[in-house]
Amino acid sequence: MNPQHVFVCGNPALDFAATLRARRTARFEMFAAPDRLAAWYVESGIVDAVSPCREADVAAAQAVREALYRLITARRLEEEYDDEALAVVNEAARVAPAAPRLTRSGRWTAATPQEALSTVARYGVELLSGPDVPLLKECGNPECTRTYIDRSRGMRRQWCGMESCGNKIKAAAYRARKKSTPATASG
Repeated sequence: MNPQHVFVCGNPALDFAATLRARRTARFEMFAAPDRLAAWYVESGIVDAVSPCREADVAAAQAVREALYRLITARRLEEEYDDEALAVVNEAARVAPAAPRLTRSGRWTAATPQEALSTVARYGVELLSGPDVPLLKECGNPECTRTYIDRSRGMRRQWCGMESCGNKIKAAAYRARKKSTPATASG
């Protein structure tokens, strides 16, 4: 497997909501095809295997993702939940989730796309009704719209991840400082 998704947010529901990248600018869709959705479910670790996804599964996943994003944003900003977003997430969570089973070699979870989506929705329900709500922060990169759980000392984390955003912003700030500093002549 060649992982193509990033998991830096601290909760599968947050990482799922982040699969539409750069929402305020270029908007990059990570679920461009059914196989990318299936890959996300496996790469995230919520299941070990998922039956093939179809276009309808992608549409359902995108609807749940957008509803989760609206609910996560509302909770982070201490605003009221959108009724439609609540209904979408609750309906997805109502489906039986992926059930792990014990095998001779350890835990194994195989799922249908609906079961995997239900598992993600349930992660969202638990997150948004649990103790981590005060720790939700949006990435400090203006182009990034990921929300993450800040468990850093003093809640001083600024980026969803150093590799994905922090290094880019720090490098850009360094280049800007170097450009604005006049060169000194060596003597």
